[in-house]
Amino acid sequence: MSAAPAHDCPLCPRLVAYRAANRAANPAWHNGPVPSWGPRDAPLLVLGLAPGVRGANRTGRPFTGDYAGRLLYGTLLKFGQARGEFREDPNDGMELTGCRIANAVRCVPPENLPTPAEIRTCNGFLQAELAAMPGLRAVLALGVVAHNALLRAKGIPASRHAFAHGAIHVLPDGLMLADSYHVSRYNTSTRRLTPEMFEAAVEALLARLT
Repeated sequence: MSAAPAHDCPLCPRLVAYRAANRAANPAWHNGPVPSWGPRDAPLLVLGLAPGVRGANRTGRPFTGDYAGRLLYGTLLKFGQARGEFREDPNDGMELTGCRIANAVRCVPPENLPTPAEIRTCNGFLQAELAAMPGLRAVLALGVVAHNALLRAKGIPASRHAFAHGAIHVLPDGLMLADSYHVSRYNTSTRRLTPEMFEAAVEALLARLT
């Protein structure tokens, strides 16, 4: 399977129908599977859940155009994994330098929640993404869905590595799987995830990569 689905990927009927509705309502938006972003030779992959309807589904760049990107990209810039300035616009000129970003599900799901079947269907693209990153040493999973999707892509039962914010799991092939709560507006507004918590998780993982 290719690492990137076609813009009119037909594999998930519910997501196809939602895509069609979004295209009709907002024809100038991206409204398709959102491609991964960043250098393929990076040692780190940041793995999210799925595009937001008014964020990446609109702009075509992961975590761009909605609230979730502010903490993520602000932290990546702070720790030298990106350069430039994040302005929630894919034309802001910002570049990723030390990491690549992908989502467990490439198309926006209704209510920001993919079904288990959709997660499984899209997992082949994640497997291909991992295979196309020759220098990959670690994955930062944003939330339990991304955590479990990464384990599925590696053929590892989820029961072997429980999700826990701040945890770093070493998989049998040596790949590190680091966990963080998702950088969503809900998690940050409820203080389930604070900037300090997220920065600590990223800093701890980067320390293992040096």
